[in-house]
Amino acid sequence: MNLIVAVDKNWGIGKNNKLLVSIPADMKFFRETTSGRVVVMGRKTLESFPNGLPLKNRTNIILTKNKDYHVKDAIVLHSVEEVMKELEQYEEEDIYVIGGDSIYRQFLPYCKVAHVTRIDHAYEADTFFPDLDAQEEWEVTGISEEQTYFDLEYRFYRYEKKK
Repeated sequence: MNLIVAVDKNWGIGKNNKLLVSIPADMKFFRETTSGRVVVMGRKTLESFPNGLPLKNRTNIILTKNKDYHVKDAIVLHSVEEVMKELEQYEEEDIYVIGGDSIYRQFLPYCKVAHVTRIDHAYEADTFFPDLDAQEEWEVTGISEEQTYFDLEYRFYRYEKKK
């Protein structure tokens, strides 16, 4: 299982249920990487999308504690165990955890690859991703050339869980 996230210098990922910054090349990487695949997210992440609608051309799996929550064109489940059972029917490499912070934390132990866009700027954030550099079981296996978007510098990192 994979995860995909954009983080700032402090591993911040969002504020007030919004991304810290929207970088077109990062959005394109996200679209191309997850298109035709399975995405796992929390209810708040889904509701942060345009019109709160599931992502097109993907199997959307939503995890929420709210038993009355229903979304057209998405699979709504209510526990990590239910999600893991549902995911058994898909190829592991086709599954991407896409947020938010509590979903990342719950599924990180099951992920083998992390695609992390690291933005060289510290934003004011209220949600954070675990610092993979501080976790012994994760190692960097790829780093892109430095990219820029206006005055922001960022790189695409690939982390893999050590075997």
